[in-house]
Amino acid sequence: MMAKNKEPRPPSYAVSVVGLSGTEKDKGNCGVGKSCLCNRFVRSKADEYYPEHTSVLSTIDFGGRVVNNDHFLYWGDVTQSGEDGIECRIHVIEQTEFIDDQTFLPHRSTNLQPYIKRAAASKLQSAEKLMYICTDQLGLEQDFEQKQMPEGKLSVDGFLLCIDVSQGCNRKFDDQLKFVNNLYIQLSKSKKPIIIAATKCDECVDHYLREVQAFASNKKNLVVVETSARFNVNVETCFTALVQMMDKTRGKPKIIPYLDAYKTQRQLVVTATDKFEKLVQTVRDYHATWKTVSNKLKNHPDYEEYINLEGTKKAKNTFSKHIEQLKQEHIRKRKEEYINALPRALNTLLSNLDEIEHLSWSEALRLMEKRPDFQSCFVVLEKTPWDETDHIDKVNDRRIPFDLLTTLEAEKVYQNHVQHLISEKRRVEMKEKFKKTLEKIQFISPGQPWEEVICFVVEDEAFKYITDADSKEVYGRHQREIVEKAKEEFQEMLFEHSELFYDLDLNATPSSDKMSEIHAVLSEEPRYKALQKLAPDRESLLLKHIGFVYHPTKETCLSGQNCMDIKVEQLLANSLLQLDHGRSNLYHDSANIDKVNLFILGKDGLAQELANEIRTQSTDDEYALDGKIYELDLRPVDAKSPYLLTQLWTSAFKPHGCFCVFNSIESLNFIGECIAKIRAEASQIRRDKYMANLPFTLILANQRDSVSKNLPILRHQGQQLANKLQCPFVDVPAGTYPRKFNETQIKQALRGVLEAVKHNFDVVSPVPTIKDLSEADLRIVMCAMCGDPFSVDLILSPFLDSHSCSAAQAGQNNSLMLDKIIGEKRRRIQITILSYHSSIGVRKDELVHGYILVYSAKRKASMGMLRAFLSEVQDTIPVQLVAVTDSQADFFENEAIKELMTEGEHIATEITAKFTALYSLSQYHRQTEVFTLFFSDVLEKKNMIESSYMSDSTRETTHTSEDVFPRSPRGSSLDYNYPDSEDDTEGPPPYSPIGDDVRLLPAPSDRSKYRLDLEGNEYPIHSTPLNCHDHERNHKVPPPIKPKPLVPRTNVKKLDPNLLKTIEAGIGKNPRKQPSRVPAAPPEDIDQSDNYAEPIDTIFKHKGFADDIYAVPDDSQNRIIKVRNSVLINTQSEEENGFSDRISKSHGERRPSKYKYKSKTLFSKAKSYYRRTHSDASDDEAFTTSKTKRKGRHRGSEEDPLLSPVETWKGGIDNPAITSDQELDDKKMKKKTQKVKEDKKPKKKTKTFNPPIRRNWESNYFGMPLQDLVTPEKPIPLFVEKCVQFIEDTGLCTEGLYRVSGNKTDQDNIQKQFDQDHSISLESMGVTVNAVAGALKAFFADLPDPLIPYSLHQELLETSKIMDKTERLHELKEIVKKFHPVNYDVFKYVITHLNRVSQQYKTNFMTADNLSICFWPTLMRPDFENREFLSTTKIHQSVIETFIQQCQFFFYNGEIVEAPNPVACQPPPSNAVQMVEPMVPLQLPPPLQPQLIQSQLPADPLGII
Repeated sequence: MMAKNKEPRPPSYAVSVVGLSGTEKDKGNCGVGKSCLCNRFVRSKADEYYPEHTSVLSTIDFGGRVVNNDHFLYWGDVTQSGEDGIECRIHVIEQTEFIDDQTFLPHRSTNLQPYIKRAAASKLQSAEKLMYICTDQLGLEQDFEQKQMPEGKLSVDGFLLCIDVSQGCNRKFDDQLKFVNNLYIQLSKSKKPIIIAATKCDECVDHYLREVQAFASNKKNLVVVETSARFNVNVETCFTALVQMMDKTRGKPKIIPYLDAYKTQRQLVVTATDKFEKLVQTVRDYHATWKTVSNKLKNHPDYEEYINLEGTKKAKNTFSKHIEQLKQEHIRKRKEEYINALPRALNTLLSNLDEIEHLSWSEALRLMEKRPDFQSCFVVLEKTPWDETDHIDKVNDRRIPFDLLTTLEAEKVYQNHVQHLISEKRRVEMKEKFKKTLEKIQFISPGQPWEEVICFVVEDEAFKYITDADSKEVYGRHQREIVEKAKEEFQEMLFEHSELFYDLDLNATPSSDKMSEIHAVLSEEPRYKALQKLAPDRESLLLKHIGFVYHPTKETCLSGQNCMDIKVEQLLANSLLQLDHGRSNLYHDSANIDKVNLFILGKDGLAQELANEIRTQSTDDEYALDGKIYELDLRPVDAKSPYLLTQLWTSAFKPHGCFCVFNSIESLNFIGECIAKIRAEASQIRRDKYMANLPFTLILANQRDSVSKNLPILRHQGQQLANKLQCPFVDVPAGTYPRKFNETQIKQALRGVLEAVKHNFDVVSPVPTIKDLSEADLRIVMCAMCGDPFSVDLILSPFLDSHSCSAAQAGQNNSLMLDKIIGEKRRRIQITILSYHSSIGVRKDELVHGYILVYSAKRKASMGMLRAFLSEVQDTIPVQLVAVTDSQADFFENEAIKELMTEGEHIATEITAKFTALYSLSQYHRQTEVFTLFFSDVLEKKNMIESSYMSDSTRETTHTSEDVFPRSPRGSSLDYNYPDSEDDTEGPPPYSPIGDDVRLLPAPSDRSKYRLDLEGNEYPIHSTPLNCHDHERNHKVPPPIKPKPLVPRTNVKKLDPNLLKTIEAGIGKNPRKQPSRVPAAPPEDIDQSDNYAEPIDTIFKHKGFADDIYAVPDDSQNRIIKVRNSVLINTQSEEENGFSDRISKSHGERRPSKYKYKSKTLFSKAKSYYRRTHSDASDDEAFTTSKTKRKGRHRGSEEDPLLSPVETWKGGIDNPAITSDQELDDKKMKKKTQKVKEDKKPKKKTKTFNPPIRRNWESNYFGMPLQDLVTPEKPIPLFVEKCVQFIEDTGLCTEGLYRVSGNKTDQDNIQKQFDQDHSISLESMGVTVNAVAGALKAFFADLPDPLIPYSLHQELLETSKIMDKTERLHELKEIVKKFHPVNYDVFKYVITHLNRVSQQYKTNFMTADNLSICFWPTLMRPDFENREFLSTTKIHQSVIETFIQQCQFFFYNGEIVEAPNPVACQPPPSNAVQMVEPMVPLQLPPPLQPQLIQSQLPADPLGII
């Protein structure tokens, strides 16, 4: 059973490979390829194929187990599957003839038959014969696979006859064919199948092959197979064909021609090679090794296939070539990088064309090696060339190998570099030449396009040479220069016209009339016209200047870091710190000094004589003074000594003081020159700054003749020099003394030195005293203009170089203190150094005893600013004018400087002020003494100045204090901050000139203190007295008092009926009908006692003031003039012109005027601007103040709702004073009367409500219908998007967002700039978040129709009364859907933005309630003339609040959120009209005087009366 189930063994065949064999004589130098054929068939892998097999063996190898003393080899067996899938095993035998390597004869074998008979044997036997692999196996059988021939014997089943068809070596093909013929005859006798294998067909000789084929064709069933063992072509085919002949069951063998088989084989090899190379290409690191890569790829089928076909050696060669390519590619890239970097290195090391223009490359290399930067650009390698060193792997080292520079490529780069420098030099020359050509063309104006200029330069040589890009670049640079210069000159022009701008208060906004006046004046200037093509930029510069004028801070100063305030603070911080530090070191422990170092200076031996006298009065150099012993160290030096300065101050001897002794005019003058030289030298060389502050004491030596006539002269001259030097003078005591120096003199001088030392110590470390040392006797303000061409150190040197200078109290970074002897006492003078723009607030509100006004004699703008500032200074305050230039020679050499210095001196003469000059090249004029006379003048007028200040303060406010001076002018509580200011976060104190208990409208809540404009901004309700002039407006009011009756005056003007009508409408009364003309007598409806002023007993009375307390009616213009203690409430005429003759005569003391009325120069400058727009007055007429009164002009802001009547767009009453032009009043009255009559006509129920005109310029964008500003693709107006994006990116957390108003000027500028260029970036404009927020609200306020249509207001009102919250919200949602699609999209966008703002309420404090208060008037455009609407304002505000809170519900299908303040969201009760407090009207007229509204005011609540 087991035998039956045993699988049959595959058939086994033995094939004997035979062919020409024998000695070299028989077969030639090489065999016919039997061994190679057997090798390729049995072991077909390329690595197992050996092309060399020798038949010459040693006796030992012949007798080894492989050969086994036989002339045949056993190659082993191959298992092969046929086409039918049947396997067979083929044993391969090679019949050969081995030659003895000694005798070169065939080895002797057991079979002595010749080869032909032996090869035809069919039975082979050799015990333990091993399989043959290669020649190297012989003798080393143990190192190779050992496989024995099965059973030591084989039966041959077929023969493979090999015929070499190549060009044999020393072998004739005919001989081989003859041998083969004989061999074939022997083989055929065995009756075994025979196949001819034509070997070496890869080197085939065609006629040899044809002869073989002819030989075979003559034989029966003899097949020829064309083979090539080297390329493995048809090797397997010939054995397979033989097997098919041996196995009759197999089909006839299919023989493939060599060329076809070769192509097939080569295609396999090519395909495998491509796949293998792709595998190799994945290796990108040329450092990779074959061992690493082969181990990684050994299991990859493509790798194994290639190894089988081509072998490991070829694979390794392919890999090596790839690695070499990678390396060469890397080297090529590195070289390319180096060559590309070489021009930069050459530009660094050889950038000077003059050096290298004529140098060869080798000379240039030597020059480069000497450069200090050579090592940073190049590296010199120890081994060369660089591409064979490890430097190629140093990727991070960008330095160029120096040996690379020896290549031709590097030399070519150098040559190109030289040529580039030459061409670049020529190009630069041509560009500069073209630039000069442009500079010569006068008609090129700033902003002129290049296209308009090109036709004038087309023939220019330089223009032809340079490229279009270069010409445009040069022209662009030229344009930038002339534009920048034009802008600088324009800005300088604005400063030169300072009088045109500085006639308004701080924080004000110029009206359209004022802007028209400004443009009218400036348009005559060439510098204004120069920017004609850049009108938007010019307008922006003007608005920026105006914004700075009315809102000045050092942060926004147009001079930037050159702002005088910044530079002063920096200089004082450094100088005063060093000064105090030096003094503290110098006078350390000076309070308890025991040793005094004295320097004695004299001429002709006087110093030594004084020293001897002091020593005579001392005991062992110890001197007794006032009960204390001092050790004295004396250093007498003759004034003529050349070593004076070196002896004065050494490291071992630092004097505490210097005694300067003289006895004649000559010696006194000499002493004065020495002291000046000591101070100047110390100040110039800065060897020791405090040597210049050494205390000096002048001592007059006694003369032998006590009745000398020169003594009084010496006393006088000595005292004068002492005053100049600010030092003590020790006179000769009365009486007759035999010696030159008296003990009294010496003690007096020593006391002076000790006092000076103690004083210097106290300045650094003051000890507590009864009087605070920081309290100043005089307060002086020094003003200088930002950007003036002189250093701050120059104008401060008279103070900082003084030994009596010290720092002011903490917090006053721009002040210093001086201790000077003025008169008989030492005074403390506080000097505050400010820019002119910072001084304006000080001038208006703070106590100043004197002004030092500095200007540059090189700059007209500096003089213009001085004139503008000085014009408004009260003429009671002393002024010192200081002109600054380089030297006195400038006055004679420069006409412009001469003109400005002459003008300054002329103004000083007109106003009786001091004038001096500071020269940067002179040391003398930097001394403090240049201001001594000015300080003395200030001290004399101190009481008058303070009395005048106190009287002004009493008139204007009940709060008077001297501590206003240390505060910033912007921070003073006496200033009123307009809502336009960006710094305003809250309103001023809620007082009113008509009393706390008097209200024009009901205002039960705190919100009555504020009112809203159409943009929802909260403005504090404030007012200004009617007759308060603009530039004197401080918004200070007296406490409420009882009016005193006064006899009716026929000359008192009646109130404007328009104003009364507006007030009555606000109170709720019907307006009274007023005639078109105002009668001279008071009307019946006004209490005649209302026209009287407050009694004098309500105000603190000062000495020297009369008791005239009644009002003096004005004359021609019917304005009320209040007289209180000889001080008038400011009227326009008296403000500018001073007292009238009548009033001046009736009072003993003159009211202070302003310097512009004392100087015709100042007045004519100011009037020159007025004449350009108003040609009705001359200088002489205007200057006669006591005879002629000028007409008032409105200088407020027409854009400020607080300064205008109810309907700002319809015209109204100017503020602060009623327009005084009678004809204008008549015209207005006629128009108003006609309008009142027209209003009485029956009208439709729906009233057309026109929005206010907020702009003073024409716009094609703002004020346009919303539908014209959007598209289906962009449903949100671009301006709204820009503003919202800016706010959300930069200021979402800004405190008071949308409540705090931004700068109106900035808001207008934003809209103007957007009008010019819709792509403008708000970030680049440098505006604040509040300004952008204001501009956004202004956009909606300017729309022809409100965003929430009027037609839906009533529905919103009715829906808000629904009690159920959910129902109410759904009804509101339905109403929103009724919006026009454009309105809906914008409303959704805005409410979503406001919702985001409200989410930041913890930081911006803007809840939905606060936002709705600010925004509901903007979105709904209320008609405040409609009383019914006023009663529902709270409801409308709550609706907007609901939209903001429930934004997600209304627009994004979100859930209803719980409001943080449920009360705010609850619907009002049914009687909402009665419950909701009425809203304060949008705008109120200027408040009247108390007596014009009520006959009696409440008693003084503060108990002042």
